[in-house]
Amino acid sequence: MKVALVGATGLVGGEMLKVLAERNFPVTELIPVASEKSVGKEIEFKGKKFKVVSAATAIEMKPAIAIFSAGGSTSLELAPKFAEVGTFVIDNSSAWRMDPTKRLVVPEINGSVVGPEDRIIANPNCSTIQMVLVLGPLHKKYKIKRVVVSTYQSVTGTGKAAVDQLMNERAGIAGPMAYKYKIDLNVIPQIDVFQDNGYTKEEMKMIKETCKIIGDDSIKVTATTVRIPVMGGHSESVNIEFENEYDLAELKKIVAESPGVVLEDDPANQIYPMPMNAHGKDETFVGRIRRDESQPKTVNMWIVADNLRKGAATNAVQIAQDLLNRGLVK
Repeated sequence: MKVALVGATGLVGGEMLKVLAERNFPVTELIPVASEKSVGKEIEFKGKKFKVVSAATAIEMKPAIAIFSAGGSTSLELAPKFAEVGTFVIDNSSAWRMDPTKRLVVPEINGSVVGPEDRIIANPNCSTIQMVLVLGPLHKKYKIKRVVVSTYQSVTGTGKAAVDQLMNERAGIAGPMAYKYKIDLNVIPQIDVFQDNGYTKEEMKMIKETCKIIGDDSIKVTATTVRIPVMGGHSESVNIEFENEYDLAELKKIVAESPGVVLEDDPANQIYPMPMNAHGKDETFVGRIRRDESQPKTVNMWIVADNLRKGAATNAVQIAQDLLNRGLVK
């Protein structure tokens, strides 16, 4: 099976190579794709070296699957060209997520919506993925009315330049700035650009994508997304109001039994999810589950996941695995 990786030299691209290898995805030929300046460089995958090629060369090779992590403009230009030659494109950018003709997929929640005609499949926003993994099963049981989420997002979500900025600041070294402000010993309440309504683009992604993935536009979502000086994963404080009353013990059991989710909820022993423990793992971790005592039918929880893994690379590879398992690619 020929698999193209568009954006192979980036931070998420490197993580995707790791996940493909760890999950033993049946790649017979890897086709790394990057910008013209990277063409000819070598990428190592499972002990073999593969040369980076141009997008035009990769399209001519007609891969079965192309996983994109190269930005929205690249996806808008190249994804249709890969799709035209019969390739299933799994795109990690925001380019296709809210396109009504494209599927937005978290395999554990709505993987079955993908059909043979869906040649461009959108990978959701990292902070949305970890939240809907928990919301999906709870919505089925109690019907979610409203969600209030505040995020605490890792610098790795911005990319290598942001990681370099943080580490330079910690070392007292002057260097390029990925953010307008210092990030070490600081919190920046802005992720992506501001929209006319005062929300950032990242916040609006969470609001819109949640309803699309769960398949219910009646769910009201409001979000505040914040960048913090950590690596390892994104954290979220989530307040969920249900239409129906819930039993706390039953709710915790549903969370614990949800695919891809690990319950870490033992406050008496100070056990709760943290990004330093989620780093490098594919699961989404949930804790601090408690009843909201300010209003009925409402619960608070804390959700943490490695944004480069389940928030990006792992989810994309799981979509590819689903295509394979369902016989859509061979």
